[in-house]
Amino acid sequence: MRPRHEQPLACAAVDAVEGLGSLFAIVAVAALAPFLVALLPGPKIPEVAVLLVLGVVIGPQVLGLAQVSEPISLLAAVGLGFLFFVAGFELPPSLLRGPLAKRSALNWLTAVVLALVSAGILHWTGVVLDTAAVAIALTSTALGTLLPILRDAGVTERPLGRAVLANGAMGEFGPIVAISLLLGARGAITSLVVLAAFGLVALLLAALPSRLGPRFKEILLRGRETTSQTSLRLIMLLLVGLLAIAGAFGLDVILGAFFAGVITRRHVSPGTDERLEAKIDGLAFGLFVPLFFVVSGMSLDVQAILESPGRLVLFFALLVVCRGLPTLLWFRGWLPRPDLLRLALYTATGLPIIVAVTTIGLESGVMLPANAAALVGAGVLSVLLFPAAAHVIGARHLGAASPASVAAPDR
Repeated sequence: MRPRHEQPLACAAVDAVEGLGSLFAIVAVAALAPFLVALLPGPKIPEVAVLLVLGVVIGPQVLGLAQVSEPISLLAAVGLGFLFFVAGFELPPSLLRGPLAKRSALNWLTAVVLALVSAGILHWTGVVLDTAAVAIALTSTALGTLLPILRDAGVTERPLGRAVLANGAMGEFGPIVAISLLLGARGAITSLVVLAAFGLVALLLAALPSRLGPRFKEILLRGRETTSQTSLRLIMLLLVGLLAIAGAFGLDVILGAFFAGVITRRHVSPGTDERLEAKIDGLAFGLFVPLFFVVSGMSLDVQAILESPGRLVLFFALLVVCRGLPTLLWFRGWLPRPDLLRLALYTATGLPIIVAVTTIGLESGVMLPANAAALVGAGVLSVLLFPAAAHVIGARHLGAASPASVAAPDR
């Protein structure tokens, strides 16, 4: 018989082996996904959609090849952080001002009104418990999810891409702030003070590099292409640090990730340091981001969705109504009709914030498990269908944009 002190070690070893088996299955399907995307016939399916489906397949509700353990949940949380980091990093400051920003803000505010009315009706009929959480989920846009899709399509620098970035920024930053103000345990005023304090800390961190002396900059430049990887390590320090600070402030960690991306862009503009950008992309999209999507698929409560498919259909339709339809109104005349429809589809695509909102709602007890599963399922469906539909529309109407419409968003 083993001594007692050896039994916990043996259990830990078994858990480690099981965790490595799950991690291997997750990494294996992440590596398989690009090949499936290339080999599948018909219109190109976004890779994130394949990752989600493969996550469901290997998850505990289908094949049971992988389990969501605590270490894997932590890695997935880092992947979620990278999604919002890249979104903040890729967002040009010019898109936060001017006519395009104004229309994007009005578009999001219209979505807020429609979402609140819709959630209020559902609350009145007894379908949902809390209107705020559901409304926030219905106003989100998965900018971090869309970025690799837009890159692959080569539209990030076109009017359509700039409009998606502007609407996506509003559809991420607005819900993030709403989560911090409305879904926390504190009151709205206290939450606003805490949010302002966090913003002040972020501003101080943003100004810090310019205050450092030439010796520090010399070490930074000398080590960026060596095994020290000083630039990449500092970026990781900023990302993880702001995640931790946001958590310490009682705010959702995705807010910290988004700010980390914005701060990094302040000092490293995309296109000025291609090697560093390649390293960030390699770290984010080589492991952490695909891991997040696979784990999201594994965590999807398929049984709850099958028991109540009407809820999924309802929330999926509300994503279109609340987030897609206002886009057709506010951007009419700014883009050719095919690109306008593509913009509406991209804008109505949501998942990461929906996952965050439903997680908070379940933990606080203000959201029914069936509604949480249906909302996440609707987000998964939006990622599966909307970008693919937008790709088909773009392929059919290639070159349809007129010179006037190309210049319109920058007026």
